[in-house]
Amino acid sequence: MTTSTDAPRRPRRDALENRAGILAAAHIALAHDPRASVDAIARQAGLSRRALYGHFDDRDALVREIVAQGAERFNAIAEAIDDADARVALARLASALWRAAAHVQVLAAIALDEAHLEETATALAPLRRTVVRIVREGQDADVLRTDVAAPTLARLIEETARTVITRIDASSPEAGSLAVRAVLSIAGLSWREAADLLAAQPEILAASTATSAATE
Repeated sequence: MTTSTDAPRRPRRDALENRAGILAAAHIALAHDPRASVDAIARQAGLSRRALYGHFDDRDALVREIVAQGAERFNAIAEAIDDADARVALARLASALWRAAAHVQVLAAIALDEAHLEETATALAPLRRTVVRIVREGQDADVLRTDVAAPTLARLIEETARTVITRIDASSPEAGSLAVRAVLSIAGLSWREAADLLAAQPEILAASTATSAATE
């Protein structure tokens, strides 16, 4: 029979709550100031610097955890995309990712900067595989550009999305539309083809427009 001393020790409830509180505080502090220090994050969480270090070795470890949490949300979004038309799938994915990133644009920019890009790329592996799959299906159906290999086109789409997330003003009412159109453009659609596609699928941009308005 397993005794209390034999069983793996579980984290105490207050320790888990403190860790969650630190992460929530980090979101707030970093959204206000991307260079927010450990001291500032600890104050936001209502804890001492020492208490924060009881959960995270340093600021980088805390940022890595935030990146991992964001990656989980992005990967879940990608997993839910199942449109048969690769163009629609790509537009819907871009719109959904924009909605997820627009609310935390500063944090998304931190995750996508050069200092964290490698670990972010690793955490987003499921999302990246989804993009490659969509691109391959689109090329096979001759609805996406075929002048570059699928992995290369997927990377171009990824870099376009990265630029959009980090550079476009999320409060602009056109931000969501620009994000989707930029991705469709690099994928090979003309601006007229993109406009026709989005006109036929108005729900894709409707949610993104609402998100942009909410960030104002």
